[in-house]
Amino acid sequence: MVKISPSLLSADFGNLKADLDKINRSAADWLHIDIMDGVFTDKATNNCNDLLAVTKNVNKPKDVHLMVIDIKKYTDIFSKINPNYLTFHLEATDNPREIIDYIKSKNIKVGIAINPQTAAENLVPYLADLDLVLVMSVEAGAGGQTFIDISDKIKFLANYRQQNNLNYIIEVDGGINPEVIDKVKNADMVVVGSFITNGNIKKQIEKIRRFI
Repeated sequence: MVKISPSLLSADFGNLKADLDKINRSAADWLHIDIMDGVFTDKATNNCNDLLAVTKNVNKPKDVHLMVIDIKKYTDIFSKINPNYLTFHLEATDNPREIIDYIKSKNIKVGIAINPQTAAENLVPYLADLDLVLVMSVEAGAGGQTFIDISDKIKFLANYRQQNNLNYIIEVDGGINPEVIDKVKNADMVVVGSFITNGNIKKQIEKIRRFI
C-alpha cells in the first residue's frame, strides 16, 4: 500500500501545533517537513525554530526535505529532531557523494530529490547508497502547484531497484490529489500538501487513502 506523508508547506503556521496534532491523530503514515533557504528556492522557511520545537516529539516517522544550498548546515539543524530520512536535492550540490556520507554520519537515512526537469537516470551513480528517492512532480519551493506527470521516472526507478536488488523508497511530492493519484500508484509514498492542510485534515487524509 502506498504510504501518505502530509506536508506542512501549505499548513497554517499561525496554528501549526494544532495542525500537527490533527496529523498525529490521523491515518497518515509519515510527516513531511519542507525546509527552504530562499536561495535554492524563491521562498524561505522563516520559522525553523518553531518547526524544531513543534516537530521534535511528533509520533509519526519524520521525512525532512531540504530545499537548500548549504545542505550540511541544515542537516546539523534538523538532525536534532531525529528524522527518519533527510533528503537533499541533486541540483543543489556538486558533490552528492560527500553529502550522502555526511548525512549517514549522523545515523540518519539519506534521500536525494530531483526536480521535474532532472532525468531519473542522473541518479544512477548514487542509487545503491540511497534509502529514498524523492521525485518532484512540481518545482521545489511552493505549495499548491499543478501536478506534472512523472510516471516514467517512477517506472524507471522501480525497474532499476528490482534489477539491481536495491531497497530505496520511491516518494513523489507535488500537486497530489485524488484526480492524479492513479499516476503515482507505483510509488511507495506520496507527499500531500495543500489538498490535506487546506481542508479538514483527518477527512482529507481518509479521502486520499480511498484512492490508493
